[in-house]
Amino acid sequence: MRKSVIASAVTALGLLLATPATAAGTGPGAPGIGDPYYPTYGNGGYDVSHYALDLDYRPATDTLSGTALITATATQGLTSFDLDFALDVSKVTVDGRAARFAASGEQELVITPEHPIARGHRIAVAVTYSGVPSSVERYGFTSWQRTPDGGVAANEPESAWWWFPSNDHPSDKATYDVNVRVPQGSQAISNGLLVSSRTSGGLTSYHWRQDKPQATYLATLAVGHFDITHSRTRTGVPVINAYSTDLDPALAANAKASVERTGEIIDFLSGYFGPYPFDAAGGYVPNVPSHFSLEAQTRVFYSPATFASGPNTDTVAHELAHQWWGDDVSLERWSDIWLNEGFASYAQFLWAEHEHQGTPQQLARQIYDAHPADDPFWTVKPGDPGAADQFDDAVYDRGAVAIQALRDTIGDHAFLTLLKAWPALHRYGNGTIAQFEQLAELLSGKDLGSFFTTWLYTAAKPASFPGA
Repeated sequence: MRKSVIASAVTALGLLLATPATAAGTGPGAPGIGDPYYPTYGNGGYDVSHYALDLDYRPATDTLSGTALITATATQGLTSFDLDFALDVSKVTVDGRAARFAASGEQELVITPEHPIARGHRIAVAVTYSGVPSSVERYGFTSWQRTPDGGVAANEPESAWWWFPSNDHPSDKATYDVNVRVPQGSQAISNGLLVSSRTSGGLTSYHWRQDKPQATYLATLAVGHFDITHSRTRTGVPVINAYSTDLDPALAANAKASVERTGEIIDFLSGYFGPYPFDAAGGYVPNVPSHFSLEAQTRVFYSPATFASGPNTDTVAHELAHQWWGDDVSLERWSDIWLNEGFASYAQFLWAEHEHQGTPQQLARQIYDAHPADDPFWTVKPGDPGAADQFDDAVYDRGAVAIQALRDTIGDHAFLTLLKAWPALHRYGNGTIAQFEQLAELLSGKDLGSFFTTWLYTAAKPASFPGA
């Protein structure tokens, strides 16, 4: 995209992108960040800039222990503040001084420092803890999956507080250093680049670093025995993939035939979404019974079931598209899930065209025609599906159809410019559907209010398909 177009868009959207001022009063931080779908998730009163995790994990007992050092800035005066966490805590310090702490509710760790914290003060919070993460179930699910030779942390919308204390909401992104000690012979996989691995006294320490802001649910950890491969994209980005050595051989072959195309698919998607935003890429396939994949930043989690029926680059394209749509630019609130799943699903249309399996127009029209007006499929509103339907098929499929309808409405030039402008404008930050609509209107010169109302916010089948 031309820089002049991006610069004009930045100027026009300046007010939309500004961070609201925080109240200057002193008191306890809020026990929730204010998400309309998940009021208790995340916390108010501070902003995290970095997580430094120093962990020990024992696969035989699924015991995780260690210390999380959290660097944050107070956005208000604080007499106390919350972290999201579910394991047992033995010690907390704030700026090196012992602090009182107590568990509250399903996942709140309430911390009271020795002295109130002034607004704008940069704080260092150290939390020492231990526990068996697979034994923790909250809200009817667990985000830590046990494997025959270890464990895996991967889930959405929340997963961090099964294995490290955090401000567990995508609106508070941070950088990461993850140090994990495991028994010699086991391996630890996480986000970003492997800084070092050292073996001593029967333990191997792995140090992974993610130096670009990352939402907490995108942080992942896997411990077990893996076959690890290395390659690079055309632009030189290192690709690190890992496959559990316990996988069925036929399934492992399907997985490798798919995931080993990561570099190729990133190069392809970069043509639509702009330069790949991170300094590493890849994925891993652990031996877990689940049936979902997750766009963990730079290191996608794939359940083996993804490849049970054969190679599946369709899903790989979907998860890699999330590196732009969801990881680079993350949600400001979970009601904007369409910005993640609609565009990742649309990337599948683009990849299908590349693989000579139909054009985006043909694939979108097939979905539109396959669901009659009285199909419940149309009752889910992609722009605000509700927490219960956040991951409904309609958010993905109707969401992708809406994107092709947008392309037909504003034309290829504005649409293709939009696909690159959105990640460029919000790089390493957050965004909302309202901001996306403003950008689409700016680049197309069209009033799209009625379009977005019809395609994203109306619980009914749109009367016609543009471009038909």
